[in-house]
Amino acid sequence: MIKKTLYFGNPAYLSLRNAQLVIKLPEVGNNASLPEAMKRQSEVTKPIEDLGVVVLDNKQITITSGAMEALLENNCALITCDSKSMPVGLMLPLYGNTTQNERFREQLAASLPLKKQLWQQTIQAKINNQAAVLHVCRKEESKCMHVWASDVRSGDPDNLEARAAAYYWKTLFADVEGFTRDREGMPPNNLLNYGYAILRAVVARGLVASGLLPTLGIHHHNRYNAYCLADDIMEPYRPFVDKLVLDLYRQHGENVALTKEVKYALLSVPTLEVRMNKKRSPLMVAVGQTTASLYKCFSGELRRVVYPEF
Repeated sequence: MIKKTLYFGNPAYLSLRNAQLVIKLPEVGNNASLPEAMKRQSEVTKPIEDLGVVVLDNKQITITSGAMEALLENNCALITCDSKSMPVGLMLPLYGNTTQNERFREQLAASLPLKKQLWQQTIQAKINNQAAVLHVCRKEESKCMHVWASDVRSGDPDNLEARAAAYYWKTLFADVEGFTRDREGMPPNNLLNYGYAILRAVVARGLVASGLLPTLGIHHHNRYNAYCLADDIMEPYRPFVDKLVLDLYRQHGENVALTKEVKYALLSVPTLEVRMNKKRSPLMVAVGQTTASLYKCFSGELRRVVYPEF
């Protein structure tokens, strides 16, 4: 079953009742000018087990400890946003698998050569997916991208990821004068930041469900980053977000902002359709297959991580 994403951008009171997330909207319930029929709709419930991502984007949202506990026990990623409506915090369960201790030990024992081979596979998948996006969106054959993907060596010592990225961004957003990929840069960087934050939460959630430590990366190792492994594994999935952002840019223009309509579109990231093992699958389901295969690489059952194709 595809897990749902809930977004809260207005004041709300979230609590737990009978394994249901109870959502109360005080702005509706306390508004005397609204008809009674509408006031009765100020309280709705959602089954906790159906939820995969919950986004809290208002300073007047209250969530009870019981609701948080139930969400985390069901491996739901809880995202909080700052005053600019950008995701700033991520809460995940401390355990998500019955054999977690054993899986942690196998992940910690992974050799450096194995990590380098896994990073090689990750970058190859990322560059090939970037090339596919350019072909779909820009009608570019991008033979150089496929050459770079095939030339990636163990650990990517030649940094072909960066070379491919420079060509990719210049070509994908060729209509945006002076565009460079920069977190603090001009639009549509703001949309990319938001989409990647949702993707990161989905991947971190999948890693926890597979009994892995999201902190311990195979390549990223920033001492201040609590989600290094999530940042590694999400790389081949980024092009799916890029395609969505390009479509939104074309639809809303060069000064596109994070309006409710745009956020709604970006919150569809977990349900984007991807191709996994020649079958169509929602992105969140595909991420679960990827993280499960990653564990099997750590345990010696597999030699390759399963990544989606664009």
